[in-house]
Amino acid sequence: MAEVAPTTITQDRLPASGRLLTASASVGVLGLIATAVGYVTDPGQHPIILAGYLVAFAYWLGIAVASSIWNAIFHAAAARWMTVFRRILETMAAAAPIFILLFLPIALGMSTLFPWVNPSNKMSAEQLHLLDHKAMWLNVPAFLLRTALYFLIWVVVNQLLRGWSLRQDVDGGTVPTQKMRRIGSGALPFLGLSITFAAFDWLMSVDPFWFSTIFGAYYFAGSFLASMALLTVITVRTRSNPRLFGGLVTRHHTHNLGKLMLAFTAFWTYIAFSQFMLIWIANIPEEAAWYVVRMKGGWQAVGIFLIVTHFIIPFFTLLSRGLKFNPQGLGFMAVWILVVHWVDLEWLVMPALHPQGFFFHWTHLTSMLGVGGVAIAFARWRAGGHFTIPVKDPYLADSLRYTQA
Repeated sequence: MAEVAPTTITQDRLPASGRLLTASASVGVLGLIATAVGYVTDPGQHPIILAGYLVAFAYWLGIAVASSIWNAIFHAAAARWMTVFRRILETMAAAAPIFILLFLPIALGMSTLFPWVNPSNKMSAEQLHLLDHKAMWLNVPAFLLRTALYFLIWVVVNQLLRGWSLRQDVDGGTVPTQKMRRIGSGALPFLGLSITFAAFDWLMSVDPFWFSTIFGAYYFAGSFLASMALLTVITVRTRSNPRLFGGLVTRHHTHNLGKLMLAFTAFWTYIAFSQFMLIWIANIPEEAAWYVVRMKGGWQAVGIFLIVTHFIIPFFTLLSRGLKFNPQGLGFMAVWILVVHWVDLEWLVMPALHPQGFFFHWTHLTSMLGVGGVAIAFARWRAGGHFTIPVKDPYLADSLRYTQA
């Protein structure tokens, strides 16, 4: 790699503390306390409350892991235009370690949340036989061991990429860039497989009698889209400050963010439709039952809502070139995507625990605020004292000069 002259940029380091850190930490702690209070005072709804917490956990962790995958992809592709976004992706992914602590309620509530932990005597002989057949995979020690492996991959990969990136802020040069490109390329298979199998373990096994080889890709696609949407929101929110990364982002950069959101809106729809079509056409009772529950009662209305709000509206809105050049409009669409992604995960998990029809417990909202607030506060704390862009990256100038071809 040829040496490239670094770009001199006047930037402030992010303060060690600030309003975002204080506000998100406060909301996070209060949200978790409220969820715990709801769990204690409403024992009849323990499975529903834990499922809401699981959805919140999968939502925010999916964004963190997807951010790490985005970062690895950009390094593997030697993409220069995204250099201005790199530090934010690293920071979003840096929230992963706190989820080890946030996983404790799920681990402690496994017997309530996952039917395969303690099979009920109300299960049919066929169901018990199926669980026995899956026992080599669906057992508590293996589940916890795989979870530890997932976290090990996510934390180590982000630590390596972020560590070399921060080191480049001090030393400069192309050596850190070479290291990050090699690490990113080598880590992609591990990141992709780990998030896929995590979806099987944490979300699909809530209904252990159903299976879909596409399910991991479904969760992967939604998390990828939500990660890019959150990056867009952060970008739009910081555009007014020229001494932070958002002040250096141009309309051409936001146009690319819009194109990526459009692409993964289409990809999520493709995966969702492919899973439905293949299962419905095959008409195998063990597989089709999952959709039967979601096509009656209130869950059918949620499914139709997702078709409209997760595909039709964002897809046709993001087709607009003008919108993608409009940061405020694009930011609104990004918030829209983040909201419907939550609804999507609720639709994936909740019908298995409440097949009678649509049901929403108030602790689902407090779980989202609690897990999200703590994760954002932790990421903001880790970002403190560092620049919001890689100030000595030799290709930062190319990124800042980027325009649409």
